Parts: sequence; structure tokens; C-alpha cells
Amino acid sequence: MSILENTISPGSAAYHANRDGMLGLIDRLRALEERTRAASAAAKDRFHKRGQLLPRERVALVLDPGAPFLELSTLAGYMFDVPDAARSVPGGGVIAGIGFVSGIRCMVSASDSGIDAGALQPYGLDKALRVQELALENKLPYVQLVESAGANLLRYRVEDFVRGGNIFRNLARLSAAGLPVVTVTHGSSTAGGAYQTGLSDYIVMVRGRTRAFLAGPPLLKAATGEIATEEELGGAEMHTQISGLGDYLAEDDRDALRIAREIMAALQWERPGRVKAQFKPPRYGQDELLGIMPMDHKRPVDMKQVIARIIDDSDFTEMAPNYGPATVCGHARIEGQAIGIITNNGPLDPAGANKATHFIQACCQTRTPILYLNNTTGYMVGKAYEEAGMIKHGSKMIQAVTSATVPQITIYCGASFGAGNYGMCGRGFHPRFCFSWPNAKTAVMGGEQAAETMAIVTEAAAARRGKPLEKDKLDAMKAEIIGVFDGQMDVFSTSARVLDDGVIDPRDTRAVLSEVLAICHEGDSRIPQRMQFSVARP
Repeated sequence: MSILENTISPGSAAYHANRDGMLGLIDRLRALEERTRAASAAAKDRFHKRGQLLPRERVALVLDPGAPFLELSTLAGYMFDVPDAARSVPGGGVIAGIGFVSGIRCMVSASDSGIDAGALQPYGLDKALRVQELALENKLPYVQLVESAGANLLRYRVEDFVRGGNIFRNLARLSAAGLPVVTVTHGSSTAGGAYQTGLSDYIVMVRGRTRAFLAGPPLLKAATGEIATEEELGGAEMHTQISGLGDYLAEDDRDALRIAREIMAALQWERPGRVKAQFKPPRYGQDELLGIMPMDHKRPVDMKQVIARIIDDSDFTEMAPNYGPATVCGHARIEGQAIGIITNNGPLDPAGANKATHFIQACCQTRTPILYLNNTTGYMVGKAYEEAGMIKHGSKMIQAVTSATVPQITIYCGASFGAGNYGMCGRGFHPRFCFSWPNAKTAVMGGEQAAETMAIVTEAAAARRGKPLEKDKLDAMKAEIIGVFDGQMDVFSTSARVLDDGVIDPRDTRAVLSEVLAICHEGDSRIPQRMQFSVARP
């Protein structure tokens, strides 16, 4: 056993400053999430008056009560709907996450139709595509609860229309991979969005509420002169009795969700057992994770103290601790599940990159998933490091990350700058899952470094022209650059752009990792095949 020793002093001023800063960021995160829920719930009277459930009520009813639900990308689109932090409603118009439906672990996606009638909000498309990608990668059945006004025509962009085709392509890919797509169409599913319903394996429609057509009455009249009601064009009764698009006719939302759960229950699909391996919890409290990370990313951190609070029994078998010591690599378990961990106690140097490459290859050999705890300002620079082969060894590490054959999970715990973001399996390298702590920073470099770099380049160019710059103009340029960088590097900016799968409370890290490791294990051990179904279709 290699038990990590505690070096944290919870009574110190630095610890309390870190903790207060982290709690403030968590409060901000929770307030934004609650704002989205409140904005959707504001439609409660209107929904209930017409006999409908709110989107989150639907999600709650389709999921198994008491089972874990990992909600994803709750900050998607923050500050892109309106550029006002006090009014922006994040979420992208989509509620999505991984949970259990009739004992089967599924990806569940629901239109948040309490907000703008379910129209996709900024970055809602990116969120929807990422959710489908996760379902494909982890071999998860896909349950979607559809009620959407479609694209917001006032915000029409041709690139969203073209990229939006990937939503329908992915539904076809899910089905082709043997992953059932079960759809409850609670309301509108119109124009191109009709294929969101049509490309499903099992379709439940609600009497008097479902609407699925390629052209609604206004467009139909404008295009052909034909006059028809919504019910005649695409109502649930027409589609379940005449067109054959709908498979099941439900009386209301609750009935539709009951049918969806029965569909999932009838599938011949392996249901994960709830019996877990025996393990010991970490020796140190997870609440102490709040005070480990400083708010200033330039301050050093011993990431082994983070590891000690998320792994079983705080038992960590470190690889080559005296070689490239700023790069920490080692084996551990999380709720009995084996995992390799790579993290940073400083920049990545040639020895550290070489060690990480070796470790990644060793994990692939033994089929051990890898966790990257990002906290690095990047790869080392300077004459000595260039001579030592920093580019060569960094490139080998990046190649190892790219070529890894095991699930890779990334958590941004602190800084993730420059090529260090790439070497530590940043979002661009397609980790299986990628989460952020509220204090995390992601950028090509720090704002001050970017400003100083541009100042040096600009001064040199001005000197060559024989026209030195005025100090006031140079200072203004530097301030503008710092503002641009600082305005994009925190999680409220990066997660808004769906550059992670969500922001998590550090205290939830172990629980989240346990869940995603189980998801990865189930997905990688499953051989998809066309599912058999034991309920007679109408």
C-alpha cells in the first residue's frame, strides 16, 4: 500500500481563502442552473392548463426514481442568448443527461419547451450533438422527449441549418449501431425537426398534442394554397392510424412516459447490476477539496492532495516519482474500479512528458481507463528545454493521448494552458468525458503573457520602422488583450461554449468519476446488436 499523506491545513488563512473562493463560484453556478429551471417552470400554469407536464417533470417521470442522473452541459449558451449576465438563461434549450429508465442506463434528452417553446437556444445544437456523441461512444440507448418549435428563425444562420443535419444523421447512426432510439413526441416536431421523430425506432405520440409535419398550415398555404388544420396534417391520431409514423397513442404526457418506460422494460438489454466491489473510502474528507485549489492559477498546488481525496483508501501507486516529478502518474481505484491518473504539479518538461507517454501506453496494455487532472501552464520553454527535446517528447505524449485505446476522462481542476491542454487530453482530443471545476481556466496562455508577448512584438516592429510607440497606446493595447483572454478562459465562458460536459462541484468528483467509469465499462463491454422486442407493435 502507498497511502498518500495529508499536507493540507484546514485552519490556515490560505485554505480558507481558497475555500471561500470556491464556494462563491459554486454558488454562482447553482444560481445560473436555478435560473434556467425557474425560466422553464414559469410556464407551469400554461402547461398544466392544457393537461401537459413541464419538461423537467417529464424527465423526472421517465427516469427510475432514486437512481443516479448525471446532467450534462447546464451552462451551454450562457451569455450568448443575451449579453447580460443578469438575464442570460443557460442550457441551450435542452435538458440532457445519463440516467436509468426501467433499469437500463440511457442517454435522456428533452426539449426545454418551457423556454421559447423548445426552440434551440445558442449552443443548443452543440450540446445536442455532444449528447448524441456520448450516447454513441458509450453505447447508450437514446430516449428523447420532443416538443420543439424548431429553429429560431429570428436568429437564423445557414451554418446552423447545415450542421443541424448531424442531429438526424446521428439518430440514424445510433439505430444502425443497435442502440434503440425511443421518442416521445409531446408536442410540435415540425419541418426538418419532424425527422427527429421519424428517425426513431419507437415513437410515442400524445392524443391532441403531438404535431409532426414537414410544413405547418401557414407554410402549406403559402407554398401550395392547400388549407388544413394542424390535427389533419400531423396529429397523433392521424399518424398512429393513417400514416403509420406513430407506433403508440398515449392519452396524455404521463401515459406517454409510462409507455416509453414499458418499451425500455421490454427490450432484451443487459441491465447493470447494483452490486459493487468492496472498497474503502478516501482517508480524508472530500469537503477539503474546496480549499486545495487557489483562485490564482499561478500559485503552486500539490495535486496529490486532490488524488488523496477521490481514490479508495487514499492508496496511490505512483510511477517513477523521482523522474520528471512535476508530472504525477500512478494507479489507484475509485469505488473498486481501476484507474490510471495523470496530473501536474507544474509545467510539463521533457522527462515528465516521456514518463506520461510510457504510462499511457502501460494503461492501454492493461485496459485501464485514464484520468487526467489538468493543472498545468503548459510545456516548458527555453533554450535548455528545446535542446532537451521538449517538442519531440511533447509530441510523443500527444500521440499517445490521441492513440490511446482505453477510455480517457478529463477534469479541468486548475489551469489548462497552451499545448499542455492537448497533452493532458483537452476537449479537442475527444476524452470520453470532460468536466471542469468552477475555478478552472483554459486558454492558449495567460492574458498577461499574451499581452506582454504582443507588446514585445509590436515594439520591435515599431522600432524597425523608426516610429517608437507611445506608452499610453501600448498600455491600452495590453489591457485590451488581457481583457479578451480573461473574458474567455473561465468555466462560465468555456462551458457556455460546450468545451466540456459540465461544471461539477469538487466534492462531487469521486461520485461523478465512479458513475462515468461504470458507464465506460458497460459501454466497452457491450457488443451492440439489433435489439429484440417482446411487445407487439400496433
